Amino acid sequence: MRINLIRPNIGFAVKKSGEKIDFVDEARMEPLQLAAIAGVTPSEFEVKMYDDRLEDIPYNDNVDLVAITVEIYTARRAYQIAEKFRKRNIKVILGGIHVSLMPEEAMKYADSILVGDAENIWHQVLRDLKSGSLKTRYNAAISCPSPGVFPDRTIYNGKKYLPFALLQFGRGCHYSCNFCAISSYFKRQHFTRNINEILTEIESMNRKLLFFVDDNIVANIDAAKQLFRALIPYKIKWVGQASIDMTRDLELMSLMEKSGCLGHVIGFESVSEQGLKFLNKSPNIKRFNQYAEQIKILEDHGIQAWAAFTIGHDNENKSSIERTLDFANKHKFTFAAFNILMPYPNTQLYTKLEQENRLLYNGKWWLDENYKFNHAAFIPKNFTPDELTQAAYYLKREFNSYPSISRRLLKAITNRKTVLRIAMLLRYSLLFRKESFKKQKMRFGIKN
Repeated sequence: MRINLIRPNIGFAVKKSGEKIDFVDEARMEPLQLAAIAGVTPSEFEVKMYDDRLEDIPYNDNVDLVAITVEIYTARRAYQIAEKFRKRNIKVILGGIHVSLMPEEAMKYADSILVGDAENIWHQVLRDLKSGSLKTRYNAAISCPSPGVFPDRTIYNGKKYLPFALLQFGRGCHYSCNFCAISSYFKRQHFTRNINEILTEIESMNRKLLFFVDDNIVANIDAAKQLFRALIPYKIKWVGQASIDMTRDLELMSLMEKSGCLGHVIGFESVSEQGLKFLNKSPNIKRFNQYAEQIKILEDHGIQAWAAFTIGHDNENKSSIERTLDFANKHKFTFAAFNILMPYPNTQLYTKLEQENRLLYNGKWWLDENYKFNHAAFIPKNFTPDELTQAAYYLKREFNSYPSISRRLLKAITNRKTVLRIAMLLRYSLLFRKESFKKQKMRFGIKN
C-alpha cells in the first residue's frame, strides 16, 4: 500500500501588480513530525513525503492514504489540499497540534483525524487502513515516542532545508503562559526521552549542527544536565529553545556551554512587568528586574540569545513599543522576533478575548481568506488593529535594518566569538530580514 505524507505551505503572496504567487519559504527546516511518522511505518508500506514549501504536490497519485500534518498557520491550505485528494476518493487523515486543539473543525475536512501524539497509535491506523475500516477519529496519548522508535530521515533525500538536523529530547512545558498553544496542548506536562536514544540518533545522523526542537529544553533541569553531560564527547554544535530562568543554575549553564550550545530562542515576550503578568509569563515575572544580569550570564557562557517578543497585550502602548526596540538594540541580541499577540484556539487568551467580544474574523482568522499574515486578529486595548500591525512591522523593520545587523555583527566580532557564530549571525540575519518582509500581508491557503 502507498502512503503520501504532506507538509503544507502557509499560503501565497500578492505582488503589487496583483499577481498571486506561491510563497517560497527560504528559511524552511526539516519537517521532523513527518519523519517521525515514517519511522513507525512498516516497510510493507511505500512512503513518500512531499513538502508543499518546495515542491508540487502530486494530486493525481494513486495512493491509499494521504497524511497531512496541520499547524494553525497551515490549516487553511491543509484543508484545501485534503479536499483535492478526497474528490478523487483518496482517504485523507489529518494530524498535528491544530487538529488536536480543534478536532471538530478538522473532521469536516478529512476521512479521519488523529488527536494527540501519533507515533504510539500509528500502527493501529495502518492496520485499520489495510482492513478497510479506517476510523473517523483516533485518540493518542500525549507523550514521547516509545523506546526504540526513531525518525526516518531518508524522506528528506533530495530536498533542500536549512543545515540544521532537527531532533527532540523532550516535549511540553510546565508553565502556563495564557497565549501559548503548547501549554494548552500538553496541559502543563513535560516528557523526556531516554538519553541513550538521543545519542543513538545523533550517531546515525552523522551531522554536527543540530536543532533541538523541544518547547523548553531546560524544563527538567536535572534531565537537561544529564543530556548536556552526555553530549560533550560528541563535539557537536547545537541550538534550542529555553526559558530565561535557566540562568539561575550556573552548573547547568556551564554544562550547556561545554556541550556545544550556540544559542537559544528565548521568550522575553514583554519589557514591562505588567505585560508579563498579563501574558502569565511566570519564569520571567519572578526575575524581571534581573534581565541585565541574566543576559550577562548568557554572554559569559557564550550562549547567543535569539530573543522573542510578543506585541499587543492589554498594557501595551506606543511607549512600550519604543522600549521594546530600545531593549533589543541595547543588548544587541543575535536575532529577535517581534510577533503580534495571536489568539490561538483553545488557549486562555482566546477564551478571554472571545468573552470580551474582541476577536476579529469571526474568531477563525486561520481560515479567513481576508486575513493577512503578521496582522492583528483581535481588537487591542490601546491601538486599533491596524496600528498594532504597523507597530510590530516597525519593530521588525528597525531591528532587521542593515545598521542594526552591522552593530550586532561588530559585537560578535569584538567578543571574539567563533567564525561559525559570526557566519551564522550574518547569514541568518540577512535571511530573516528577507523572510520578515516577504511574509508581511501573505494570505493563507491555495491561491484561487
